[in-house]
Amino acid sequence: MASLLKDIYSPVFYNRLADSLAVSLPGFSKPVFLEAVLSKGFESMELKERMRHTTQALRRFMPGAFKGTAALMKRLIDQLRRDGFRDQMLEFMFLPDYIETYGGDDYKESVKAFEYITQFITCEFAVRPFIIRYPDAMMAQMLVWSQHKHDQVRRLSSEGCRPRLPWAMALPALKKDPQPVLPILENLKNDPAEFVRRSVANNLNDIAKDNPDTVIAIAAKWKGISRETDALIKHGSRTLLKQGHSAILEHYGLSGLHAGLSGFTILTPAVKTGNKLHFTFSVNNKSKVAQTIRLEYAVYYRKQNGSLNRKVFKISERTYQAGETALIERRQSFEPITTRRYHPGLHRLAIILNGEEKEILDFMLES
Repeated sequence: MASLLKDIYSPVFYNRLADSLAVSLPGFSKPVFLEAVLSKGFESMELKERMRHTTQALRRFMPGAFKGTAALMKRLIDQLRRDGFRDQMLEFMFLPDYIETYGGDDYKESVKAFEYITQFITCEFAVRPFIIRYPDAMMAQMLVWSQHKHDQVRRLSSEGCRPRLPWAMALPALKKDPQPVLPILENLKNDPAEFVRRSVANNLNDIAKDNPDTVIAIAAKWKGISRETDALIKHGSRTLLKQGHSAILEHYGLSGLHAGLSGFTILTPAVKTGNKLHFTFSVNNKSKVAQTIRLEYAVYYRKQNGSLNRKVFKISERTYQAGETALIERRQSFEPITTRRYHPGLHRLAIILNGEEKEILDFMLES
């Protein structure tokens, strides 16, 4: 049986952690700590509950006043590394959570702690309450971090201020006006670390959901700077491309005018939950010159109230020679997953060529 993610917090982990804490924290008691973290009810806690539970257990061995916490955190992280713990292990997300939980009233000390902790375990979630509480000071700090020598700190400057970071609190002010974010992204657009550039792309994609014109302007401004930056822009424009936004389609020279569709057939017009929808079609470049054709399909999933919700999936994007035709065959799984609930009944499938829905067919999903 596969282990659950929450089981990263296990007695084995806490025993190892306690040995490092004993070296790092004055007055630390391993028996008291283990009794606190492995208390009644621990087994029933989920991942985030165990993280916060660990934060609270650590609290009794930390300074009463928050001042000095950053220095102790640095000392602890240095010891953890000496004891063989790797950087960016999910188990240690309780360290930034400690700053988020107890450091809100001490901005300067918290900033010092974030800068060092994120080099060991990302602080992208924990900085967000500080951005909300101290917007001007925190965004100025993020701009400074965007030029930091350590790539994890530079990544934090972008990832931490994403307006719509998944699994994190949103940043309403930056959703409304992303201008404070843009100088940070400008500094990072040519970052040598690929995972930092990917964060910039994800930030742009977040911005595009509320301020598409901002991202389109950046795409035009950054175009051709480098192959890496062009890839960054493309990834940051993925939501706009899936939406068929006319300006971004024009930016990439994607016109549906000469992209032809034929033979669109759903081979499984009735598909059972747990099985796959099977469909085929042909695409043709009707132009007399080569052109890029982006192939996508949209599934209109039936919701519980009977309405339909559109989800776009990319197939490919490549150059088709004049008159070239290609046969495409695809299967779409309806295997139950945690992020989507299926409802039996009428569904729809559309084929999209260069952002244009060319044809839609119905199919039935059976339980």
